[in-house]
Amino acid sequence: MPFTKMCTSKLANPLMKYYLNLNGKSPLSKLSNSLNSSSFKFISCSPHIVCRELNTVSGVAIRPQTITKDDKRDFMAVFPDIVRDLTQLNPGISDLSTLISKLMQYNVSGGKKVRGLTVVYSYRMLAPDHALTPENIRLAQILGWCVEMLQGFFVVIDDLADQSVTRRGRPCWYRLPGVGLRASSDALLIQSGCFQLLQQHCKDKEFYVDLVELFLDALRRTTYGQTLDYVSSFPNINHLTMDRYNFITKYKTAYYTYHLPVATAMYMAGIYNAELHRQAKSVLLEMGHYFQVQDDYLDVFGDEEMIGKKGTDIQEGKCTWLAIIAFQRASPPQREVLESCYGTKEPEKIKKVKDIFIELSLPAVYHAYEEETYNLITRQIQQLSQGLPHELFLTLLHKLYGRKQ
Repeated sequence: MPFTKMCTSKLANPLMKYYLNLNGKSPLSKLSNSLNSSSFKFISCSPHIVCRELNTVSGVAIRPQTITKDDKRDFMAVFPDIVRDLTQLNPGISDLSTLISKLMQYNVSGGKKVRGLTVVYSYRMLAPDHALTPENIRLAQILGWCVEMLQGFFVVIDDLADQSVTRRGRPCWYRLPGVGLRASSDALLIQSGCFQLLQQHCKDKEFYVDLVELFLDALRRTTYGQTLDYVSSFPNINHLTMDRYNFITKYKTAYYTYHLPVATAMYMAGIYNAELHRQAKSVLLEMGHYFQVQDDYLDVFGDEEMIGKKGTDIQEGKCTWLAIIAFQRASPPQREVLESCYGTKEPEKIKKVKDIFIELSLPAVYHAYEEETYNLITRQIQQLSQGLPHELFLTLLHKLYGRKQ
């Protein structure tokens, strides 16, 4: 495959695409010929990632571009210490310590741990070389687990409220024998444990107050988003608007999934500049919206085994991207079917809704949205100020692009 075609194909590494399109000033064919071939290293590790390592471009050193298996292993190695810290506060109440340990193992340690690993990866990309000590990397890992604990808290609450059946291929926590509605107080144990760890490990740090305020802000905004999501379900068709959906996704998903991990790393790396935080937040919230639209699509059209849970948005009548687009595009007969079938649990009605989604070519509409959004966010990243490494944000974007789970 020709060099320029390889690096501009749909699945090429966005970092390579970014450098080849730098500032949009040079045609790809001319620019690729002008680049020193020794600047790039290619390895064949995946059909979706053509170029994995970039040493230097115009004399600028580039740090590692991916989260490795070793990073994941090292991150998991910290988890037993996290559980120990949380259970040692209650040495005289063994039942509580046992519950906390089981709660953490079941609801926090599973999953892909993308949010937590993003804290560590972002810190490595943002911090000066002299700050990348084993002690600081370990602290970044602990803070990553704090983010994962917020995720665990929201998952337990969300599954209970939605009456979901499975999560990550297992029964939801509230469905376990003896749990039920107690899951709401169990979730609070995870949430309070997050702030316990922040205090235990960061109270003497310069960034402690900023960090606590950041976590509280993410918690508040996500709670707003979750609440609005609960009250926006069909049959109130007035709630199925793109404005409402944008608010829900921004608050329910974007703040704690993308902004919180990177902003945590920024504070830890000593980046307090308000303008840099504003620019980073703008890009990260766009990524969070993109992530939620993907989730909506995968809930209906994704592989259940890969996702680890059964899609329930149609039967719950959720305010989703697919539903809004469908109601906007539906003919009168199609709209009549949607109004009578959306938000019901009957399998044949769920199938009718999905069939209309297909009739309206929503998979193709989604893929067009994904391509356009990818390009839009890439342009935003290109405009970030010095001090915010573009390769960090491009890597996060690339992990989103075309995901299946």
